[in-house]
This record gives sequence, structure tokens and C-alpha cells, in this order.
Amino acid sequence: MKASLKPATTTLEIIDLGRMDYAEAFRFQETRVAARRSNGAPDALVLVEHDPVFTLGQGASEADIRWTVSEQARRQVQVVRTTRGGKVTYHGPGQVVGYPILRLGREAREAVRYVGRLEQVLIATLADFGLTAVADSRNRGVWIGNEKVAALGVKISGGVSLHGFALNVRVDLSYYAGIIPCGIMDKGVTSMHRFVPDIAPEQVKPVLVRRFKEVFNYDP
Repeated sequence: MKASLKPATTTLEIIDLGRMDYAEAFRFQETRVAARRSNGAPDALVLVEHDPVFTLGQGASEADIRWTVSEQARRQVQVVRTTRGGKVTYHGPGQVVGYPILRLGREAREAVRYVGRLEQVLIATLADFGLTAVADSRNRGVWIGNEKVAALGVKISGGVSLHGFALNVRVDLSYYAGIIPCGIMDKGVTSMHRFVPDIAPEQVKPVLVRRFKEVFNYDP
């Protein structure tokens, strides 16, 4: 279902950074956000795959990390505090991470509605692979049953969005034992490959881009 508001532009640039360290990708985001604010660049959807990292949002604390520093080192996972909302999550190989950098206009005052659109994108993408997923207004993200398959954490600054979503496509789920994912104790985490064994991020990306353009009313 398409949302009713038109974007500030009908052009969406797709930028695939490949695999990149989290801090380096965040610097790229900041540069691109500044360019979007000054109208020096169009809206963009940045896709990336990160090296293993636990990211702590503005609502997170060190208590949300279960692994000791030595275990983090053994598993070669970084810990980074970031500027998005939410608590702690994991990024790593086998995820499709999306950072929409959009001038949202009046929707900058409607962050909840923006997050809802992102959830629509992810639910539609999963449906294209035969998976039934839902959103939960109490626990934002996208769920298959009682397990989260996609996490969301956003920020809107100066009317432009940054951060975004992480869709588990073919993820080593053992890393989630090192955190309390999104601060939720009584639910699990899953990955698309549990249901579609041969799935890979490169298969998912073009479907996700198509669904993103549909939901946000960009030119195909």
C-alpha cells in the first residue's frame, strides 16, 4: 500500500557501499545528510553490510550487553554508541542494512509514521519471498511469529532522516546471545535463511529497493 504523502522529490538514488566498518559508514551518512539538507544531493537509500558490531542507541546502557570485553574481543565484535533512537542491536555479515537519507518535510514531525512506512517496506519484501511478517506498535521492527527479523532505529535531524533498518537475511544468530536485543527479554530473533535456506543478501536487495520506491512513491 502506498503512503499518501508525496516525497520532496520523486528521484531516489541507490547507493550500495558493500561491506564497510560501521564508523566509516556513519561518516558517509553524515556527509550525505549534510548534502541533502543543502539540496546538494537527492534523496538516497544507502545499503551496506557491516563487520560485526553491537550498536547502542540513545536509550541503551552497557547493561544491555551480556558478553564480557574479553568475549567481545574473542568474537571480534565492536561496541559503538550511536545517535539513533532505541536500545542495542547487532549488525553483521548476512544483513541488509538500509540507511534512507530523505528530506521528509512535514513528516519530520511524524517519526512514528515514518517508521511505519519502513515496516511496510520490509513486510512487503518478506512477502515476496513467501514469508508472513507483521509489525508491532509496542515493539517496533518486523516480526515473524515471536521473533524479530528486522530491527529499526532512526533519527530525523533538520528534516532529513538518517540511520534506518537492518534485515536479517543470512545472519549468524549466535551473536545475539551477546546482547539484550532492543532491550526485549521475552522474544527471539530470527533470519530469513531459516525459512528460505538458499537466500542471500544480493537476492534481497533489488526486491527491497523496488518495495521501498513503491511505499515512498518514488519513480520506479
